[in-house]
Amino acid sequence: MNGSENWQHVCVDMQRMFSEDTPWHVPWINGVKDQIVEVSSRHAAKTIFTRFIPPRKAADAYGSWRAYYEKWWMMTREHLSNDLVDVLPELRRLVPPARVFDKTGYSPWLDGRLNATLRNEGVTMLAISGGETDVCVLATMLGAIDLGYRVIILEDAICGSADETHEAALKILGGRFSAQLQVVSTEAFLANV
Repeated sequence: MNGSENWQHVCVDMQRMFSEDTPWHVPWINGVKDQIVEVSSRHAAKTIFTRFIPPRKAADAYGSWRAYYEKWWMMTREHLSNDLVDVLPELRRLVPPARVFDKTGYSPWLDGRLNATLRNEGVTMLAISGGETDVCVLATMLGAIDLGYRVIILEDAICGSADETHEAALKILGGRFSAQLQVVSTEAFLANV
């Protein structure tokens, strides 16, 4: 890591709907929350929180997302409290200077806003935390690599719902994309920025 590199911390979907008692609860969030709060607090002005925003109702979703939300109807915004869509309270207090980018799919890159913002700011490296490793974090990492960003995965600040897929994703990403991606601990990252 180069401490002088222009970087941003992208914290993926650390939202109440994943931390509280919902069908999408991710128990592993509690295991990474302290590290995420530490990075975000120390570097709030360099932190972007993404939020996965479900449609108001399943019929509002496009293509295969409609079937997805017909299955998960209780997670549409007509049934889910708006408070549950927001980031965790300990992260919300950092906004601003931290920023929030909403997305309707797994990837934050599809509508181009996040990439345009980062390019305009001259960002070349992204430190990524959040959940879930094998879904939204994976989409965020692969999109960042495709767009040419150097990616730092904060291995103790990302989580999934299953150990086996979390570990498999880290192994594949760390090995297969080693020229574009580095897997480090939060402590090591913070010591070098």
